[in-house]
Amino acid sequence: MWWQYVLVFLGALLFDIVPFPFPPAFTIMVFLQIVFKLNEWWVIVIGVAGSVLGRYILLLYAPILAVRYLKDSKNNDIQILGEKMKINKWAGQLIVLSYSLLPLPTTPLFLGAGISKLNPIYIIPAFLIGKFTSDSIAIHAGAYAVENSQNIIDNAFSWQSVASLMLGLVLLFCLFFIDWRTLIYTKKLVFNFRILK
Repeated sequence: MWWQYVLVFLGALLFDIVPFPFPPAFTIMVFLQIVFKLNEWWVIVIGVAGSVLGRYILLLYAPILAVRYLKDSKNNDIQILGEKMKINKWAGQLIVLSYSLLPLPTTPLFLGAGISKLNPIYIIPAFLIGKFTSDSIAIHAGAYAVENSQNIIDNAFSWQSVASLMLGLVLLFCLFFIDWRTLIYTKKLVFNFRILK
């Protein structure tokens, strides 16, 4: 039975380690909880631990991806966002917490933080609180999901799920193609599409 909880950990880890919008980790957690009839609280604790580790690893390797695939000017541009977050630590923590509570992909948030080489202490604690809260709600809604599985399958491609994916892609677009230096220092919105080496 312990191996099923290892699957929860690994599933959450793999869902949150990827550098592009992917289904939220709670989807695999809910699936495994329902299939194996696992204890909800253990699934939450173990799954959130896997998610946090996945996002931490993403923070660590995002700068490597950025150096390899993005122009130096784009790397420097994104690092300005990290510098702004360091200046006002509490506002940054509140943004991360609020964002983590919403059913939105956190990939753009962690890619930006990783590329800007933001210290994990600025993002992980607030993410942990938000992730634990939102995943607790999702896992406890698992009983509802079992009773209404056909309705959930029918809504898998609902406007809400498509909108969530689209919003994640828009956030990635903004992260990579907005000239943040110009926006922050001159308050002018400028796009730069030549970001790859």
